[in-house]
Amino acid sequence: MKRKALDVSRDHLREVVDISRKISQLVSVFVDGDKKKAQELFADIKKAQNGVDVARRNVSRELAEIGAILMSREDFLRFTNLTNDISDSCEGIGFRLLQIMDRGWEVPKQIKENLIKLSDAVFDTIAKLRETVMTLDYGTTKALEKAREVETAERVVDDIFRQLEVDIIDSKMEFPPMFLLWTVIQHLEDAADKAKDASDAARILALTI
Repeated sequence: MKRKALDVSRDHLREVVDISRKISQLVSVFVDGDKKKAQELFADIKKAQNGVDVARRNVSRELAEIGAILMSREDFLRFTNLTNDISDSCEGIGFRLLQIMDRGWEVPKQIKENLIKLSDAVFDTIAKLRETVMTLDYGTTKALEKAREVETAERVVDDIFRQLEVDIIDSKMEFPPMFLLWTVIQHLEDAADKAKDASDAARILALTI
């Protein structure tokens, strides 16, 4: 029972990692100013969101069928809800970046460069979460070790986010693009926070599998 629950949770996380990778690509395209490619990527992100939704329903269905027999059922639900929040943040990021591009608003070069650093650091955190979940088969020690790597990656995100937040507020941008960009980095940081919280949930799962 636990094996099946873990398998469907991994399937869901794989979909989330995929959409996170596309966001990292979209940020790079945003910095390059390639509007057409950005639109294509955002369309891919919305399509990928459907895959995330289907995978989440599969998790819910599997856990409903198992019912109270599985003692760690709530831990699986918490893990899936947290990882699902990551994909929700990703779609919001893509939408806001496209709005900035559609209106031709200027963003300072240094902020663009640091935005790439932030998105790359966020994706690294989410990728390490997936590594953590993949090690659940190999014992508690390995899973806890990988979970610590998620924490370390998330702290890197925090450092970049704090500096970028100040740079955006201190910039000479007009208020609309400044506000949208600020919400973009908030969503990016939130995605990393959710990845860290999900790794904490994975720690608990490691003790029960």
